[in-house]
Amino acid sequence: MPKTPSPCIDVCKFKREGHCIGCSMTKAQKSLFKQLKKDSHREGFVKMLMAQQAEMGKYGGWRIAYTKKCRKKGANAPFDLVK
Repeated sequence: MPKTPSPCIDVCKFKREGHCIGCSMTKAQKSLFKQLKKDSHREGFVKMLMAQQAEMGKYGGWRIAYTKKCRKKGANAPFDLVK
């Protein structure tokens, strides 16, 4: 199974106090994700990011876009889309 892909959904506009309007990552978080080699760490990062999105609000479309990205790359999304 391929590794968990980056949570980036190719929007990359850092307009919410330094957070991307597409995925909620900061530039530092994007760099950090690239350094994560173990899939369990990548999955944990995505789950942390989802908590960040829930706190910030307005990221409802991210799950759908990220699920499509995971499917395209042949990876499982580290969450249940139904939640």
